[in-house]
Amino acid sequence: MPGNQPKLHLLKKEEHISANLTCVESKITFMTNDQIEKFLVNHSTSEDQPVKIFFKTRSTVEGIFVRANDYAELKSKNFWRIVTGMNLENYRKSKDISHARMFNGAEFTKLSAK
Repeated sequence: MPGNQPKLHLLKKEEHISANLTCVESKITFMTNDQIEKFLVNHSTSEDQPVKIFFKTRSTVEGIFVRANDYAELKSKNFWRIVTGMNLENYRKSKDISHARMFNGAEFTKLSAK
């Protein structure tokens, strides 16, 4: 059955491509709550210092991590309150956490001090 050989060869190529895509995708890592906390302790001299946050699936965000009353609980679940962009100035004046947005730390790929 020579007609079956090309079909089997094509199937093997698809499997190979799929394996390569899986390998590339697995190189994108996510950050744990311990890694994020360690970064914040080591690199942030104050709560007002902006941090660049890189994500798997969206563009980079610059903002500050907010330590509210529920900080420990959210951190244990790898969720973070972050004030970004135009809300920074309003937050600095009012300290109102309604200017913050919630982010899932599992979506972070890298943090960088500004």
